[in-house]
Amino acid sequence: MRLKKGLMIGMASTVLAAALAGCSSAQGSKGTLTIGSKNFTENILLAHMMADVIEDQTDLKVERKVNLGGSNVAWKALLNNDIQLYPDYTGTIVANYYQEKTGTADETLKKTRELVKKDNVVFTEPFGFNNTYTLAVTQDTAAKYKLKTFSDLVKVSPNLILGCEFEFKDRPDGYPGLNKTYGMTFKEVKGMDHGIMYRSLTDKNVDVVDAFSTDGQIKINNLVILQDDKSFFPPYHAGPLVRQDTLTKYPEVEKALHTLEGKLTEQVMQELNAKVDSEGLKEETVAMDFLKSQGLIKK
Repeated sequence: MRLKKGLMIGMASTVLAAALAGCSSAQGSKGTLTIGSKNFTENILLAHMMADVIEDQTDLKVERKVNLGGSNVAWKALLNNDIQLYPDYTGTIVANYYQEKTGTADETLKKTRELVKKDNVVFTEPFGFNNTYTLAVTQDTAAKYKLKTFSDLVKVSPNLILGCEFEFKDRPDGYPGLNKTYGMTFKEVKGMDHGIMYRSLTDKNVDVVDAFSTDGQIKINNLVILQDDKSFFPPYHAGPLVRQDTLTKYPEVEKALHTLEGKLTEQVMQELNAKVDSEGLKEETVAMDFLKSQGLIKK
């Protein structure tokens, strides 16, 4: 009888230990991820959306380190595991990080996934919009020089000043590539933060700016987008870049990110960007409001 009682106590202790271990394991599964972003409105918005859907659909906590800097800063942070995910663009990944040639949208997406796999990174499903680079001028400048295409701009560019992001000055898919493809040279090239480019343009401190097709400022300032008539700029479809070891440890992250698949268009992004850049709303507020309005999150 004493043996049985001891056995029962032992079994009870084992069950209790297992239960405690289970609790400990469950608590341990509630890990923390760090998401980063580049240093412009749209990328910060996308990072907040990614964080919001992960927190809504998983038990994970997401720390947000947005506005890290340019593309190479965010990319290195991902490879160094300082962050585990951030939003990026197919053309940037292929042309800038790996110095490979891009192709059509599908070809560039396929190449993106093949290339990042070498670095144990996954490009999951695109958000649905192509934020390609372009060049923009004011209505007055377009009328004065009769500008419609990049080739038109080449004829007068030696008399004009280009305002562009610092990284655009050196990226192969930026100004150096334009110079090589079109023979485009400017009187001066001024590097600056994305946030002040449009003010510099409207204040007539520069004549041309590099722009993203989804920039809210294009609509706000009624700018003219010039046609890339030699199709120099590659497709830049946006989507999440995530470390493979993160997805292996937390497979629920990829499922959560699929919530955003195909949910954003160029027009929608222009409107969301404008809410921040023109109306002065915070990126995290605009991101959350959009997700709730679309029924993409419950919390």
